[in-house]
Amino acid sequence: MIAGLRPYPSYQDSGVEWLGDLPTHWTLRRTKTVLLERSSKGFPNQPLLAATQTRGVVRKEHYENRTVLALRDLHLLKLVHKGDFVISLRSFQGGLECARHQGIISPAYTVLYPRDERNRAYLSLVFKSKPYIDNLRLFVTGIRQGQSIDYAKLSRSPLPCPPLTEQEAIARFLDHVDRRIQRTITAKEKRIALLEEQKKAIIHQAVTGQIDVRTGKPYPAYKQSGVAWFGRVPAHWGVRRLRTLASVTTGGRDTVDRHDEGTYPFFVRSQTVERINSWSFDGEAVLTAGDGVGVGRVFHYAKGKFDFHQRVYKFSDFGDVLGRYFFHYIRASLRFEVMQGTAKSTVDSLRLPRLRGFPVAVPSPADQSSIANFLDAYAARMDKRLDNVRYGICLLREYRTRLIADVVTGKLDVREAAAALPDTAPV
Repeated sequence: MIAGLRPYPSYQDSGVEWLGDLPTHWTLRRTKTVLLERSSKGFPNQPLLAATQTRGVVRKEHYENRTVLALRDLHLLKLVHKGDFVISLRSFQGGLECARHQGIISPAYTVLYPRDERNRAYLSLVFKSKPYIDNLRLFVTGIRQGQSIDYAKLSRSPLPCPPLTEQEAIARFLDHVDRRIQRTITAKEKRIALLEEQKKAIIHQAVTGQIDVRTGKPYPAYKQSGVAWFGRVPAHWGVRRLRTLASVTTGGRDTVDRHDEGTYPFFVRSQTVERINSWSFDGEAVLTAGDGVGVGRVFHYAKGKFDFHQRVYKFSDFGDVLGRYFFHYIRASLRFEVMQGTAKSTVDSLRLPRLRGFPVAVPSPADQSSIANFLDAYAARMDKRLDNVRYGICLLREYRTRLIADVVTGKLDVREAAAALPDTAPV
């Protein structure tokens, strides 16, 4: 269906840079003749709203990110009806947002609604299309954090206006395609989650001795480790505290730029230790995200230095433990230790004495080498598979962005394709 799309039979020069040529039967209208501005105030009992680039205008209580609640002068906030369009302070980056709920929002925002309700579905696609968003940058005023869109100027800018029946066909077609693409993306995201769980499980089994990586089977004999969350270990392994195996240091109170040319230096961020793999680090060094606990290896240094401060721990000077093995071990196991005795999903601070007392399973040198070699290769293979799936998602999103842009600006004719769609929306 998508592969069979063709341009319209004839075009005319729109005279508008972001639109280019338009189908000859389309018209151009100034924004202010298509939209009306809503400036109603005095509704303090309405729910507070937040404008988001990915979810539209939603109730602030449902917004996942932390925002500052406006608890004073609620009567000064603007009323927004469900289906209204909102120009927020970030609209020049993500387009005009459509309200999913009725409520009140910042008086600094511009609230708009279509003169003709039948234009709403098509306009919502135009306002989130890449060409239109690029065009919005021409109407930005202010600098840096004070940037906003000058609606007085934007209101005089032209909008494409296909016939109403064609607007309905465009909205119906793109809704159908978006559902298909989103189903595929969701399936790929589930595959990523499964692969990541598989990767973590294999790494954990290897570094805790549940399997012998050389045979793929359990070791011949086991003993109790003495660590509640750990359970048993192979009979010829030891269990020692981290302070007896390696040096653990922190940058202290003052931020210091450190050079480190060690073969396997790596760091743990102590500010937030998380259960899930969502940790990131914005310093100058490039770190790999840890599996739930913020452990990362330093691969290279920007301008030859690393910002080593009090919320970063460094491991070095290994004795009876191979650095490569320990890297995999701590990434797979630290979260179990730090989450003991708490139901929270994060630990606010990982103190140095506790970290130094972290129990470490210590295999024989031969086992350590085998485990490290196996996991280096295994992690590389799994990361490649994960990257391929993520790349597929990126391609799908790019394709959807380009398709929407081409359809709403008249570069592709979807009338026949929309007419051939089933009457019921795909599940």
